[in-house]
Amino acid sequence: MKQLRRLPVPASNRKSLLVFDCARSGISALLALIVAATVVKGAERERPLEFTTMIAHWANYAHEDYLPFVGEAGPELVQVGFYGAHYWSLAHTKYGAGYPAHFPIIGLGENRDWLRQLNQKLHQFDSMVVGHFNIEFLVGDLESDEGPRGFFKWYRELWDEQLLGPKPVDDPLDLLEKNADGSPIRNNGYSIGGMKEYWACLNNPHWRTVLKAWVRHGIGQGLDGFVINYFYRHNCLCGHCQSAFRGYLDDRFDAAKLKNQFGITALASHKFTEIGSWHDPENSTPFKREQLRFSQMATKDCFDQVIVRYGRSLKPGLIVGQWNHLGNFAQINGDERCLLPARLWAKNEDYLWYSTGGSANYTDLKNNDLGEGTLQARYIRGASGDKPYTLGKYESTRTRVAIAELAANGGVPMGFYTRFTDPGARKVITQYYRFIQRHDAIYRRNKSHAEAVLLFPRKSVHAGNVGPVEAFRQTGQALLDRHVLFDVLPDDLATTDRLSAYSKVYKAGDGAQEGQAKFSAPSTVRVSATRPAIGDALHLHLVNYNRTEPSKPKSPGGGIQDEKPISVSEFLCALPIPDGTRLKGIRFLTPEKKNPVEVAGDVQETGMVYFTIPEFLVYAVVELSLGPGSQDSP
Repeated sequence: MKQLRRLPVPASNRKSLLVFDCARSGISALLALIVAATVVKGAERERPLEFTTMIAHWANYAHEDYLPFVGEAGPELVQVGFYGAHYWSLAHTKYGAGYPAHFPIIGLGENRDWLRQLNQKLHQFDSMVVGHFNIEFLVGDLESDEGPRGFFKWYRELWDEQLLGPKPVDDPLDLLEKNADGSPIRNNGYSIGGMKEYWACLNNPHWRTVLKAWVRHGIGQGLDGFVINYFYRHNCLCGHCQSAFRGYLDDRFDAAKLKNQFGITALASHKFTEIGSWHDPENSTPFKREQLRFSQMATKDCFDQVIVRYGRSLKPGLIVGQWNHLGNFAQINGDERCLLPARLWAKNEDYLWYSTGGSANYTDLKNNDLGEGTLQARYIRGASGDKPYTLGKYESTRTRVAIAELAANGGVPMGFYTRFTDPGARKVITQYYRFIQRHDAIYRRNKSHAEAVLLFPRKSVHAGNVGPVEAFRQTGQALLDRHVLFDVLPDDLATTDRLSAYSKVYKAGDGAQEGQAKFSAPSTVRVSATRPAIGDALHLHLVNYNRTEPSKPKSPGGGIQDEKPISVSEFLCALPIPDGTRLKGIRFLTPEKKNPVEVAGDVQETGMVYFTIPEFLVYAVVELSLGPGSQDSP
């Protein structure tokens, strides 16, 4: 049986659209009705998760316009609600109404009921619902004039054994990351309600028991999955980390290497004074990198045990992802996966979230800074093997660009900081999402169509040398400015077989050469190309970053009223027609136009087609319809 294509539509229309989709695929109407009647949320997937649009909100999800907005925009995945440490630390306090969770009411039971009802309402729009799951960041006070507060009040006084099972330990101190003297690691960066911040130890088996109870609870509220955030390990020196690090080193090194390289003569009894994680690359050492690699593998082990294996034992097909950080390719001092072995990178995850932080939420056009995440997007796509992914750009102004950039590079456009309460932003989000949905075949399971590949220097990073990362950025920028159609692939995945698909392989620091495909577009335009999963076509994706910038330099702007895109004039394109195909026609599509525009193409004997791309505002797609044979076939 052919797979059904999910359509992000209201539940009232779901059955008829499934029937239509089946009929179009040659499945009988009777069988289509049976399939439609048996599609259930959360069923185990027979293939990788697919979705092409999403939204994510930490605030305003209780707003009266939130659900109507979801109905209008039709995102396939909604990332909303809190089910990890933020919930258990803050939902029973008056401070839960503020950052980060913005709970709509006070009370564990009250918020539980409210979130369950929200999930039910979102499912009526045929959206998958994924909850945020803070895995270790605890807010509270062990003692105060009011007694324990936040997380510690919940653990000591409000733990519900009927809901969560028995406590794994009596004293919550036994769950925390520890300094060398045994005191808990403590911060005061956010001061939510004047409370301190503590960190649970992900290597602590008792903490993993707590996490499993939280996973059960979240699944019970009707979630389809979790996205894990605050996914860190600090310089915890507790007994669990000491033991786990010894085991890690024992697997990696024999006694002679431990002694010669790290001065460890008796591993079984060695007491570590540092088992750190991220650190300054300039001060990195082989032993610091072993600590960082251990930290990232340990957190991955916790994720796999608790979220993947345990979570999916309760709910087959549970959607799981991680909220990680990349910035402008910060390595060793950033990126939760920077030293993970390739075999573990994004393993078992359904989709990837990477934050670019403040590195890509403004433009500086006179210095050729487009405020883009194109290189990051292509890196994530290549490293993950085409899994769904999104970028958190902290972008509330350039709404069109934020959506277009991801759609053009195989990602999933999202609306984390897009303000649906702003009528202008809401209109644009809906307009662009409906464009993607209307042309679903262009995006769903498409594959990149690139002439060249740029290798990301992950081997150098693993050796402690981050210098080539800057050279990678420079080569990538030059390739983008020249409009070369290229992919990005980490060099530890660059097998001969994978590289054979490209006519040109670039390494960090190489000079950019013009590709076969040529575009007379300005450098403020980015170009990529994809092939659809179904049908024979080639799609060019064009993203225009030109705009009238805010008067204040490098300002992220104050909302969509400051996006102010400047349309790009028509420009010429020369493109090789894929081998074994002939050109049938060219169409131009853009969210700003309701109907496609036919474009004339001039096909040369060389197999190149020449055409002019019409003027567009921010995002456009050029579809080259192809047929079998060669261009000179009858």
